[in-house]
Amino acid sequence: MNIAALGEGMLELSGMPLVRRWGGDTLNTAVYLSRQLPANHRVRYLTALGDDSLSDELITAWRNEHLLTDRIARLPGRTPGLYLVETDTAGERRFHYWRNDSAVRHWFAGGLDFARLFDGLDALYLSGITLALFPPKERARLIAALIEFKVHGGHIWFDNNYRLPLWSREAARDAYTQLYAIADIALVTEDDETLVFGDGGDTLIERIRAAGCTELVVKRGAAPCLVVAGKVRCEVAPQPVARIVDTCAAGDAFAAGYLAARLAEANPVAAAHAGHALAGVVIQHPGAIIPSSAMPHAIPTAAHAIRRPA
Repeated sequence: MNIAALGEGMLELSGMPLVRRWGGDTLNTAVYLSRQLPANHRVRYLTALGDDSLSDELITAWRNEHLLTDRIARLPGRTPGLYLVETDTAGERRFHYWRNDSAVRHWFAGGLDFARLFDGLDALYLSGITLALFPPKERARLIAALIEFKVHGGHIWFDNNYRLPLWSREAARDAYTQLYAIADIALVTEDDETLVFGDGGDTLIERIRAAGCTELVVKRGAAPCLVVAGKVRCEVAPQPVARIVDTCAAGDAFAAGYLAARLAEANPVAAAHAGHALAGVVIQHPGAIIPSSAMPHAIPTAAHAIRRPA
């Protein structure tokens, strides 16, 4: 299967003393997917970088994670975005961004050829942050291209990851509603959805199902997530974590664990356990991307299959 994630990969400064790393919501999920999936699945990252040495460094790092980088645009004179993470004693994080003039902002504003970008893909993963980085007219073109991708058999996986400084609630409501109409799997952080729509719980679930999405997971931090898929509707609790170091990328890791398990034909409940297991490991390490050696080894397989999502 040919899988791609669309978004922005950035330089990360985190830890004490500060250490330079890299991350970004869809990038984190792409890396964790790539680490878990067998060789018959290929994971590609779709983004833009500059022509500077830092961009070269990012490309090298992502290739070392076995991400395909052949469709990453390199814009002359541009540079990657940057974010700094502050964490408190409980591991909760606060982000500071320098991304308004990043390469991907210029790329997303420039009339992308989506048909060429999505050519040959079987599944596409994107987030609310991805949508927010597009200017309104270009966002409308992206959504139209996603609808066309879906019509031709492509699968869409959407995470509602919401950042208020990037766009308005009104714009997010409109875009999210359109994505829920075409998403095969929605990975929804309840707090973010409440910020955008003002609802939660059963009302949130029924709204998304009414839009057209038939498989969704409502993420609720340390509380049990809600899994809704076909006739399945249940809570799945995470295992307790003794020491939380950094909650950065917890939701992104959950998404990767869930999707990897579903691609292995595990049922949604088993996939949610896999998502929790990976997120639980990630939050015990600093930064968005943990060492490969720390990855959980097993993901659920077809022994628990209900259906294959792609």
